[in-house]
Amino acid sequence: MLSYIYQPMVGGLAISFYQFLYQHISSDRVGYSRIEQQRRLFLTLGIDPSEKGRKQLIEITSKLEAVGLLHTSRIYIPEQDDSLYEYELYAPLSPNEFFKTQHLTLLLRDKVGKFSVLSLREEFCTEEPAEIAHKAVHKEDLSIPFYELFQLNTHVIDYELEQALSEVAPSRHPGYQAIGSEETLNYADIISRFPRISKNRAFVERLRYEHEQMGMINYIVHKYQLSLQDICGLLDEEGVFSDQGEVLLDELQHRANLQFRQGKKRSETSDRYAKKVIALRDSVDLTGEDQPQEEYAVEMEFYLDVPPQFQGKCDIHQYNMMLRNEPYTMLLKKFFPGSVPDNMMDMFEKIDLNYKLPEEVINVLIHYLMTLLVSGTDQRLNRNFVDSIASTMLMKQITTYELAVQHIRDQSQFKQRLEQERTSKSAASGSRGRSGSGYSRSAKQKPSIPIIQDVPQGMAVTPEELEEMRKVARKLDGKS
Repeated sequence: MLSYIYQPMVGGLAISFYQFLYQHISSDRVGYSRIEQQRRLFLTLGIDPSEKGRKQLIEITSKLEAVGLLHTSRIYIPEQDDSLYEYELYAPLSPNEFFKTQHLTLLLRDKVGKFSVLSLREEFCTEEPAEIAHKAVHKEDLSIPFYELFQLNTHVIDYELEQALSEVAPSRHPGYQAIGSEETLNYADIISRFPRISKNRAFVERLRYEHEQMGMINYIVHKYQLSLQDICGLLDEEGVFSDQGEVLLDELQHRANLQFRQGKKRSETSDRYAKKVIALRDSVDLTGEDQPQEEYAVEMEFYLDVPPQFQGKCDIHQYNMMLRNEPYTMLLKKFFPGSVPDNMMDMFEKIDLNYKLPEEVINVLIHYLMTLLVSGTDQRLNRNFVDSIASTMLMKQITTYELAVQHIRDQSQFKQRLEQERTSKSAASGSRGRSGSGYSRSAKQKPSIPIIQDVPQGMAVTPEELEEMRKVARKLDGKS
């Protein structure tokens, strides 16, 4: 492949440079060679170590990089204040893979011609024998799959072997790198828990040598906090692998996102139920001793007005003490004379158990919502509206009673300012419409024509005058 395919594309000097780098490592090994001086490359290739020679070497390496045989990196060492050039070699493509790559095939055609390309392909590929190529034959697969002949104990993971393999592996390999100190899944973890009868079993077995594919999977596992069982279930689904056995990143990420959202919703629901059980258990005093809860005072500057529901039942001091110290469940019962609606209780349970807002902040939020409800606004207290206010408090890190009071005051002032601006704009537009209606409409419409409503009644015409008028009319008709 190097001599007949790649050399016509990049030139003999570039292939000699590739061979020279390849000889630095034993033919039965892979890995890294020892560090040598860069000037040896120039002397071996017969290139003058000058500015012209450096440009020639850059051109050679660029051609090898363009056809996928070389990858060049520069490594800076701060301790020595020096740089190293790393040349990473890649094996040539097989004949089938090369001729499936369109841009490489077109480049070879431009260098040697169309008929030479066809001739080279025939040299590398042997045709099927004529005896079986043109006859209807029945082909039977006699090969035995691996797991029918060998039985491995995949239920027990050899952690020592996996650790030893990872220690002796190269320190750097292509693909996604692990972020931080998070644990990453390896091939043994996935294949040991993957079903043997799955259609995707062959694709998953190829992941052992696909470091980039494993990096993509670990990226999705880390992003959506998936367990090993979750990722195995996703890889077992249809449509996550292409026909060539490559992981479809977008499809796998979409399904992982759906699973993450569903798992998050289930965990939130289970947390709420667990907290309910704990609250009920703690409410029962097994020791029979009353432990009064410590109350916190509220400064006068952070007092909230008593809503209409509590007018005549408590004063402003008692109401603010209740907001500061009562649980939100007790506050909701005081707002609703009967039982608290389930949807209302569920909304604040989510804010308490999942958003982790303090009770005093939730009480201030309840006060703000109930004030909006009785203020005559058309705002409906649905789940999305309450969640938006709670999420805003979370982002602003409102964790105390004082910060919550200041936040709802700012919100109220902002709403009032918007209302005033809206009212002033509507009033101004109405006055402009009334004052300029005559001018604007008269400019666009036809001028108004006065219509006589009352016809004045005069004296009746006498017969003589009527006859005289007829004569004049006949005389005029004759003239015409």
